[in-house]
Amino acid sequence: MTGRGGPFGGQYKGLRVLVTGHTGFKGSWLSLWLTDLGAQVVGYALDPPTDPSAFESMRLGERVTDVRGDVRDADALGAVMREHEPEAVFHLAAQPLVRASYEDPCLTYETNVMGTVTMLEAVRRTPGVRAVVNVTSDKCYENREWVYAYREVDPMGGFDPYSSSKGCAELVTSAYRSSFFSADGSPLLASVRAGNVIGGGDWAVDRVVPDCARAMLAGEDVRLRNPRAVRPWQHVLEPLSGYLWLGARLLAGERDLACAWNFGPGMLGNVTVETLARAFIRAWGKGGLRIEPGTSGEPHEAAILKLDVTKAVDVLGWQPVWEIERAVEATAEWYRAFADRAGDLVLRSLDQIDEYTVEAARRGIAWSLEGSMER
Repeated sequence: MTGRGGPFGGQYKGLRVLVTGHTGFKGSWLSLWLTDLGAQVVGYALDPPTDPSAFESMRLGERVTDVRGDVRDADALGAVMREHEPEAVFHLAAQPLVRASYEDPCLTYETNVMGTVTMLEAVRRTPGVRAVVNVTSDKCYENREWVYAYREVDPMGGFDPYSSSKGCAELVTSAYRSSFFSADGSPLLASVRAGNVIGGGDWAVDRVVPDCARAMLAGEDVRLRNPRAVRPWQHVLEPLSGYLWLGARLLAGERDLACAWNFGPGMLGNVTVETLARAFIRAWGKGGLRIEPGTSGEPHEAAILKLDVTKAVDVLGWQPVWEIERAVEATAEWYRAFADRAGDLVLRSLDQIDEYTVEAARRGIAWSLEGSMER
């Protein structure tokens, strides 16, 4: 392979990229980063799921080709693919909430499973697509509530409809890879499973950090239902750097990387909900916390979940950049800027991407280095 400069080997400069779910929290950060890398981004999604939203705060309507549509609509998605002829696809469109999946399991399965099928069928019918990264979830694993971190080879499962739907999406991805994307010249298809992400611009309900931010803005105590639940917390830029690095490698033709990958924090990022909330309050500078355990009728949520990222570290040369304290600080800084109307949130977000990239380069992490695609 020929070496190319800049983060991710310069693979995204001038590249046509489709991002489904670009109006969501992770999709917004990914779209912003891609445009900053020089990609021509087309987004396909429903309207932003919250108000306010990262999409509006980052003014992404000015930076991407913004197409509104349902990922379950095969005709609409196919038309977008034919018109814009993407070379890479990042599939993030989803119903992303566990508790919402209990309220509407049909929508959850339709969106997360059949939406994945619809996307892959559109890819099959679009010449020129070279790489597809399907974003699922760390909750796709059969969670045995044990202390061990899950590896990519562990079985799929899911207690609740959301988790189950993501396990199903992984099985769909594997079947399509084997059935339709295994021949030379076909798109390279990978799936990625990230830990719980935090970062500025997430306003979803029933998530710890957005709940903290709303409480701080209202001058109220943070209320926690499941303070002892353990999750693999990480800043949103952590998995996104993994997605982008994996995508760059797929674009470079590394067929053996077309498989499943975990992107999570180091072991120090596996902390309780209460620990995370208290860290956010410290970073904000004031605030209180109130434990309000759920009732016996509350929907089931896993008590412990960890990810093993050894494969990504050893094979891709990827690794986490920000420790949990810095991740929380960066998140609180963003929400504080939002609250104080302190400057341009687009620039604030781009500054955090730059800071993250500089720190990755200081640590010698492969994706951030000049000539990173040389072999």
